[in-house]
Amino acid sequence: MYTMNKKILIVEDDRAEANVLVDKFTQEGFLVSTAENGRKGLERALLDHPELILLDIVMPEMDGLSMLEELRKDEWGKTVPVVILTNLNPDDEIVRRKGPAGFSYFLIKSNWKLDDVVSAVKKELEVV
Repeated sequence: MYTMNKKILIVEDDRAEANVLVDKFTQEGFLVSTAENGRKGLERALLDHPELILLDIVMPEMDGLSMLEELRKDEWGKTVPVVILTNLNPDDEIVRRKGPAGFSYFLIKSNWKLDDVVSAVKKELEVV
């Protein structure tokens, strides 16, 4: 698999989940960085400019949708693809309250397999 060392940022407060994602995407040839909450994720994203962001919603300090809202205010941040990984349903109050904030995929954690996440990322980045 050839990913041309695409950079992705994983913003996830659950260390075990983050570690599984980091291991899988590293094996797939991606350059991976992480942040454990939305505030740190926003800082990291604006500093590193990854090609894609995997973003949890429910996190301490700043939730993922607030991070996404702030990210979209930045000239670079307006266009970076974001894949939401969450236990929330798209109909949950927090999601409805924020409205569509410009994400590529909305994957509910209980419904996806690791390979599904990798496939979504590769499809979004047009990596085969």
